[in-house]
Amino acid sequence: MNIHQQKIIPSIKTLKDFEKFLSSSYAHGVLLELHISQLKSVFQYARQCGKNLIIHTDLIQGLSHDEYAAEYLCQEFQPCGLISTRGNVIVKAKQKKVLAIQRIFLLDSHALEKSYQLIEKTQPDCIEVIPGAMPHIIREVKERTGKPIFAGGFIRTVDDVERALEAGAVAVTTSNKELWKYYETN
Repeated sequence: MNIHQQKIIPSIKTLKDFEKFLSSSYAHGVLLELHISQLKSVFQYARQCGKNLIIHTDLIQGLSHDEYAAEYLCQEFQPCGLISTRGNVIVKAKQKKVLAIQRIFLLDSHALEKSYQLIEKTQPDCIEVIPGAMPHIIREVKERTGKPIFAGGFIRTVDDVERALEAGAVAVTTSNKELWKYYETN
């Protein structure tokens, strides 16, 4: 399954979340807040279950958040993709031919303009917009960049998901297991 065919991309914060993801029908998930020592076994289990993992490099504990860490993660674990706010990580992900997802935070207009400059420089494969509960900004980012958009953060209801998708997001990243379940069965 292509990642863009999943409306929901489960965000995995704990090993309990990981177990739930493994037993789901979702093919792709995002690893958040894991310790580097857990990655080897997590990737082994994921592969055994036919799952593809994206690593949020900024949130892996015990690892620097630079291009060297990105290179290590790509070589050692061969993830489906990397998510980061850091341009050098995005560039390295693209060099290693894994999905490069630039995460941007919508704090204010200035931060958004800085994000556009970074996106122009790094040319990520996708953009994750945080918070994703801002459909008009999702629409603007999609129109301005032409990149596939993932929406994440403060998406709490089915209506929030639907508004993000209607605004142009290809998927929603969420740790909300109720939303995982809803979209898995609908």
